[in-house]
Amino acid sequence: MNISAIEIEIEIPKAEDVRVTEDTLTVDLSDGRTISVPLEWFPRLLNATPQERRNWRLIGKGQGIHWEGIDEDISVEGLLAGRPSGESHESFKKWLNQRKSRLTILSSGRGKRCR
Repeated sequence: MNISAIEIEIEIPKAEDVRVTEDTLTVDLSDGRTISVPLEWFPRLLNATPQERRNWRLIGKGQGIHWEGIDEDISVEGLLAGRPSGESHESFKKWLNQRKSRLTILSSGRGKRCR
């Protein structure tokens, strides 16, 4: 008996709007659904300032969301699949240390531009 696999092509909805609170990432989708996930799934967003969290843009015609200031990309497909950030602990720790160094420089005034 032969059983053949039937490939079903599922269209993934696109992101249309994004909201980030202190503990939740919420994305409105093109099919009318809204998906919310814990912010702790995405440590860079969790450690971002409110201003950085608001500075997002859609990428891939809504297939994903990008935060320039924290170098974070999240796909709608990953959100729907329930996948948290795949970033390694070592990579996140390195990013966090670089971030702390940069914020220290900026707060000390050495990061100001000359006119």
